[in-house]
Amino acid sequence: MKITFYKYQGTGNDFIMIDNRLQIFPKKNTKLIEKLCDRRFGIGADGLILLENDDLTDFRMVYYNSDGREGSMCGNGGRCIVAFAKKLELINSSTTFIATDGLHKASIDEDDIVSLQMIDVHEVNIHSDYVFLNTGSPHHIEMVDKLKEYDVFLNGSRIRYSDLYGMAGSNVNFVEQISSDHFALRTYERGVEDETFSCGTGATAVAIAMNATGKTLDNTINLDVKGGNLKVTFEKTDNSYKNVNLIGSATFVFEGEIEW
Repeated sequence: MKITFYKYQGTGNDFIMIDNRLQIFPKKNTKLIEKLCDRRFGIGADGLILLENDDLTDFRMVYYNSDGREGSMCGNGGRCIVAFAKKLELINSSTTFIATDGLHKASIDEDDIVSLQMIDVHEVNIHSDYVFLNTGSPHHIEMVDKLKEYDVFLNGSRIRYSDLYGMAGSNVNFVEQISSDHFALRTYERGVEDETFSCGTGATAVAIAMNATGKTLDNTINLDVKGGNLKVTFEKTDNSYKNVNLIGSATFVFEGEIEW
């Protein structure tokens, strides 16, 4: 079978995009998805995303990690599927779509900068040496020194597979503060089982965690990731974070066909 695919990246977090409105893709074939995402024997990507029809919104987003399993919400993938939907002429400058964690609103400008509304966050678990919260995907957050030299793979995998999170595991973020509203982060992603160049739900989680722990009083947070820069905005009401938006570029890389 031959299928057309599109490659997109959001601050270095890259995805295979497939228009599956006709339900032609074998979604239960985890080995195929894993092979397509393989960087040596396939197309190569951090994940694979299907765009499908939805009765109540513009489209449905179905996300798979590079291990072939369906994953939780992917923020950068959500931004990229908005750019993909625009390329397919399904939307113009704004959209509403459904993903595994619920309804999302988004806008895209002429420079392909996408602002994606994330889920509200009502619970931030603050511990002495880490913070845990869920922004559509679970995230463990730790402050570290000398982030550029930090062994993210070793320490991230240790926490991800620790008894702290059990079989389900967690994404793991390591953070260094640059200024009052500016932070750098590196993320070990479960499902990819490695450090990625960027993680959208991770950037969102870090922004909220930094505010919740008093490291910033701002509600617009700038974030440096390996693949570029992201911005997160939110409104804080009591201990809840609402109108949370992840903002950054979503870039078309190339289009191709693959046969299996």
